[in-house]
Amino acid sequence: MALLVAAPGARAIDDPALATRTEILDNGLTVLTLEDPSTPVVSFQMWVKAGSRDESRVTGLAHLFEHMMFKGSKNVESERHAQIVQARGGRVNAFTTRDHTVYYEDVTAESLPLVIELDAERVANLIISEETLTSEREVVLEERRLRTEDRAGGRGIEALLALAFQAHPYRWPVIGWRSDIEAADVAVCREFFHAYYVPNNIVLSIVGDFDTETVLALIRRSFGRLEPAEVPRNPTQEPEQRGERRQTVYFDVRSPIFYVAWHAPAAGHADSQALDVATQILSGGRSSRLYRHLVYEAEQALFAHGAYWELQDAGLFYAVAGVRPGESIEEVEKLIFAEIDRLREEEVSKAELEKAKRQIEVGMINGLLTSHALANRIAIDHMTFGRIRPLDERLAAIQAVTAEDIKRVASAYLLEGRRNVVRVIAPPEEAAP
Repeated sequence: MALLVAAPGARAIDDPALATRTEILDNGLTVLTLEDPSTPVVSFQMWVKAGSRDESRVTGLAHLFEHMMFKGSKNVESERHAQIVQARGGRVNAFTTRDHTVYYEDVTAESLPLVIELDAERVANLIISEETLTSEREVVLEERRLRTEDRAGGRGIEALLALAFQAHPYRWPVIGWRSDIEAADVAVCREFFHAYYVPNNIVLSIVGDFDTETVLALIRRSFGRLEPAEVPRNPTQEPEQRGERRQTVYFDVRSPIFYVAWHAPAAGHADSQALDVATQILSGGRSSRLYRHLVYEAEQALFAHGAYWELQDAGLFYAVAGVRPGESIEEVEKLIFAEIDRLREEEVSKAELEKAKRQIEVGMINGLLTSHALANRIAIDHMTFGRIRPLDERLAAIQAVTAEDIKRVASAYLLEGRRNVVRVIAPPEEAAP
């Protein structure tokens, strides 16, 4: 996989993703193929356009199916899918986001036909029974307990999203609310599966050492028999925020945690690059403004970081800091807001700006280094933009960001009246009788 990077302004890049071929089957299934004979590994990824944003009556269903899809189908016993792939030296897993559920297998080329048949089989013939639902419900409830309910950070993030989004389904957790997980029955699960696990709602992304025509013939034979259906979408839009929102979460912590988030544009917005650079300056590593000021200089925090989080329908620009034991959460809050004010009021230095751009560029280049990363990139680009964006185009957009752009986006989005603040602190002591 060749990759040539020259100095800024004279960049020449051999971007392998530009060779991606897009094929749409008669039933609406989209297939992205990118041949790369330089590696023996093939990454096969199945992106289902169903995340927690697509849940309306019962939350947690998209994530529940991330588990259910491994519990057996008409022709493959429970857990055998993963066992078969792993026995051949492959890697198999899945993940769920607010916008998608993704299943992937990274295998050698000779195992690709088997993987295609296995994934088509579970989409066509998944068993959704009381037995498998009961088993996976308990697994998900335990996962929720360990990752969210028993962790201060999990409680904080869950509260932050529920506070920032008042109407849009992004407000509920991907894993779902406990009461919904407990109440989900076979009927509602089957309804969700048959609504979203249809070929016209699936994108296959395949990168590695294979022959495209041979693979497409296999996919037409296996996935081509699936019937398309009209896919329902939640039409709710988030209203404009008019005023700061605050929430306190009581949890048994020695180190309180402070969160703040502002609404920001959805993926693909013209301001995305400036916000990416702004978040890199503010919280991109230990030399960033937040970490350097709160952790090293003021010694008020144990950690401090943030990000610009782009979603399909919306975005969030957020920051989080863990308060050093014995220090004040109020002081941490004041220091974070002072850094936000600096972004709005002062132009960042040329050195800071160029450093942030270089860090982002390195991340983009690293996205070309493996079949898995490339398959991920072309799938996201296709679903977000309807095309594969050339790396030259993405790098040029980052290079075009100016210090004035950073001030502009900070002034447009990071406003006092639009911030959402969550504090995770120890509960107050009971008053003496």
